[in-house]
Amino acid sequence: MTTISAGAMQPVGLSIVVPVYRGAATVGTLVAELSRLRPEGGIEIVLVNDGSPDNSGDVCRELARTATVPLTFIEHARNFGEHNAVMTGLRHARGAYVITMDDDLQNPPEEVLKLYDHARLGGFDVVYTRYAVKEHEGWRNIGSRFANWVADQLMDKPRGLYLSSFRCMSALAVREVVKYRGPYPYIDGLLMQITQRLDSIEVKHFARVEGRSNYTMRRLVRLWLNLATNFSVLPLRLAIFAGVGMGILGLVAALWTIVEAMLGETPSGWASLMTVTLLIAGVQFLVLGVMGEYVGRAFMSANGKPQGVVREIIPARDQTP
Repeated sequence: MTTISAGAMQPVGLSIVVPVYRGAATVGTLVAELSRLRPEGGIEIVLVNDGSPDNSGDVCRELARTATVPLTFIEHARNFGEHNAVMTGLRHARGAYVITMDDDLQNPPEEVLKLYDHARLGGFDVVYTRYAVKEHEGWRNIGSRFANWVADQLMDKPRGLYLSSFRCMSALAVREVVKYRGPYPYIDGLLMQITQRLDSIEVKHFARVEGRSNYTMRRLVRLWLNLATNFSVLPLRLAIFAGVGMGILGLVAALWTIVEAMLGETPSGWASLMTVTLLIAGVQFLVLGVMGEYVGRAFMSANGKPQGVVREIIPARDQTP
């Protein structure tokens, strides 16, 4: 019996999905360099303008008109976030393999073929990239390491696997990922639930050539919340342990007070009482906050908050002469 792997009959070998945000100065160079690549099975590019406040949309429309390779342009009606934009791009990608990468040229386009061939020839569903030297700001590097540490604790992923946005996925992985319709996608969390055929390779990482990173501390915190609350109940379990711990502490304090009273000593006064009260109240509010985050996200999902709203699509032109 002949077995055909998922994605083997795709119309193009490699799709490149690029979320665009404040990328007007760099996306043209990126597309030009990607267009010079000749991967096995051919290449297509999918640009998703995620409500960028600059003229990235106009630049992308011009690229769609003049591109020498099939290029699809998608415009979001507003800014929904990087992972939401990637999800939109994945739904329009036709490749047997799909690579996602940023628009800032920190990932050199010549590394695309290395990543693609490693996934294709190795039979991997997902191949991540890691960097010997990462040319981000110091706080961003710390934030990335923390996010990966959190992922190690909360997700079923190989220890030490670095989760980067420059990744290659098989058509099978993409097909399963895009089934998620909730408003808070976290692509790496979805991938960990789909397959164990994972690997990583080392690639170069360049300093940003234009502007500054679009990732602020607020965006990183939102990313951590997506990771923690969408793909694990561990925060709820930790809240339970915290509640049990505070209950035990309160019981010990009560017994100590009773013993002091029986021995005729003066029970602890206002300062100790307030210390214990504030400690317990702090943990209670922490538990309520964790539960509220879960409930709020469930409410927003049930209320139909969109993952992304597409305003405009310019499909790829036929490049055959």
